[in-house]
Amino acid sequence: VQLQASGGGLVQAGGSLTLSCAASGRTFSSYGLAWFRHTPRKEREFVVAIGPNGDTTYYADSVKGRFTISRDNAKNTLYLQMASLEPEDTAVYYCAASSGTLTTIKNSYAYWGQGTQVTVSS
Repeated sequence: VQLQASGGGLVQAGGSLTLSCAASGRTFSSYGLAWFRHTPRKEREFVVAIGPNGDTTYYADSVKGRFTISRDNAKNTLYLQMASLEPEDTAVYYCAASSGTLTTIKNSYAYWGQGTQVTVSS
């Protein structure tokens, strides 16, 4: 599966942004999907994951209550709605796909999008 992330940009603290990840391939609905983020000072860290049917989600504590992951299997698209953004959310956000058990571990994801930059100004 090939992934293409988009929707990043510059936003003020407290604002909102929605990321999208478009996927190619006929088996999109069989993959667990996730968002990770990377900053120069941190390794790529887990943000949120969603199961193939959308019925299971995992959130990092730092984004619970502010971020919402969803997917539209008919459109082969993954979304990340981000609200109440903080400067600490500034990062390059990557979408990823895994054919295995849904997990927060980045090494379990074999397919990655190219990343989209999110910058939150204070």
